[in-house]
Parts: sequence; structure tokens; C-alpha cells
Amino acid sequence: MVEMTHIKGTDKGSVRLFALSTCIWCKKTKQLLDRLHIAYDFIYVDLLEGETKDEVMEEVKKWNPRGSFPTVVIDDHCIVGFKEDDIREHLHE
Repeated sequence: MVEMTHIKGTDKGSVRLFALSTCIWCKKTKQLLDRLHIAYDFIYVDLLEGETKDEVMEEVKKWNPRGSFPTVVIDDHCIVGFKEDDIREHLHE
């Protein structure tokens, strides 16, 4: 798996955000995690190239077959799109 950027915060388990740098909903999801002071890892898939991008998209599609963004994986639960209530619920916020 490609190295993701780690954001420090409160440990709520494995929290990974697959996002696009140009996507407003991805930005809102990232801002929500920041506001909640959650530790998470993220990657901007659109800034990747070649095999690296293919590898990350394969990972995204394991969780979200449509391959849309944002894709948030909290432990073994996937949330597609900016769904603040779902994100908060799975973070036990």
C-alpha cells in the first residue's frame, strides 16, 4: 500500500480518507476530521500517477466499487461521500 499522509489527533482506530484535491466534499470531510481532532491518514488520489494511482484505486474499489470520492474507511466500515452523521457515529463522537 502506498504511504498516506498522517494527521495527528485522537486515536479512534484505523481512519483512512481517500480523496481528490479538487473535490469540495473531500475537503469538507477532511475539515470535519480536523475539527473533531481525529488521527487519520489521507491521500489525494488525483495527484498520484501510473502504477501508484492504479494500486490506490484498487484499494478504493475494494471498499467502494464505484470508485467515487470521498471514500472514508473507519476500521472495517466504509462511508462514501460527505456523510457527517455516519462519520461521527462510526467515530463514536
